[in-house]
Amino acid sequence: MEFFKHTNIDWLGKKWYFLGFSLIFSVAGLLSILFWHGIPQGVDFTGGTQIRIAFDQTPNEDHIRQAMDQGGVHDATIQRVSDPSGHAANKVIIGLPISSATDQAHDAGRESVERALATNYHDSKATVEQVEIVGPTAGRQLQKQAGLATAYSLIGMLIYLWFRFELIYGVAAVVAVFHDTLITIGAFSLTNQEITLTVIAAILTLIGYSMNDTIVVFDRIRENLATSRREPLADVVNRSINQTLSRTVLTSGLTFLTVLCLYLFGGEVLHGFSFALVVGILIGTYSSIAVAAPMLVAYQEWRTRRGKAATLPTGKRVKA
Repeated sequence: MEFFKHTNIDWLGKKWYFLGFSLIFSVAGLLSILFWHGIPQGVDFTGGTQIRIAFDQTPNEDHIRQAMDQGGVHDATIQRVSDPSGHAANKVIIGLPISSATDQAHDAGRESVERALATNYHDSKATVEQVEIVGPTAGRQLQKQAGLATAYSLIGMLIYLWFRFELIYGVAAVVAVFHDTLITIGAFSLTNQEITLTVIAAILTLIGYSMNDTIVVFDRIRENLATSRREPLADVVNRSINQTLSRTVLTSGLTFLTVLCLYLFGGEVLHGFSFALVVGILIGTYSSIAVAAPMLVAYQEWRTRRGKAATLPTGKRVKA
C-alpha cells in the first residue's frame, strides 16, 4: 500500500527550517534542564517513599499538606492521580524525600503519614493502597544502570552501522537518535514530569524505533547511489526519502495512534511511559528525514571542499 505516489518533495531544500526547529526544542529542553526544572527524577532514581492514598471523597490538596505538617511530615509532595476509573479525582500520591539511608527511616516516614491521615480524616475514609520505598543506594545504582543502558545501546548501533554501511552512516544515525533522546528528556523537564524506570524503557524503545526508521532511509539511499553514481547526492537523498515516505507514514502513524490512545486512556501508571513514546515517535520519525539524511549531504560537501571523493560511498556489501 502506498499513500504517496510520485512524490517529489525537496526535503533538503528545507534543511534550514528543520535545523531551526531542532534548535528551538533542543535549546528549550537544555535550558529547562540546566536552569529551571533540571531532570525530574522519580523515586526509582532519587530514593524515597511514595504512598498512594485513596479517599472516599474528593480530597483537598491544601488540607492534606496541612495534615502532613501537623503530623511532622515536612517537604512532602502531593500529586493528584489521573486514572481512567471512576475514582480518578479521589486518589493522591504522597512523596517523601530521603531522610536517612536506613529502612527504619522509610518505615517511620510511612507511619507518620498514616498517623497524620488517621488524625485529620475522621469523617472521610483514607486508605493506603500502595507504598513504594527505594533506598538511596538502590536509587543511585538504578540511575547509573539506566545511563549505561542508553550509552551501550547507542555504541552498539554505531558499531553495527559502521560494519553494515559506513562510519558516516552510523555517526549520522547516532546523532539523530541522540537528538531524539535530548528532546524527549527536555520535554519531561519542560513539563516537570518525573523520569522513572518505565520512562527509561520507553526511551530505549524509541531509540530502537528511530534507528530502524533511519536505517530504512539509509538503505534506500545506498541502493539508489549504486545505480545513480553521477547524480548529485542531494537529489538521490531526496528521492530516497520520497520513496520511503509511504512506509514511514504507515508504520509511524499507526504506532503513534496506538501510543496516543495509551497516553490518553492508560492511566497514571503508564502516563510517563506513553508520554515518552508519543514525543519520541514524532521526533524520531522527523529526525530520520530532517537530521540524519542531511548529515550525509553535509559530509559529502565537506569532503568536496577538502578535495576528496565527491560521492558518498555506497557502503559495504554483506552476504546474506
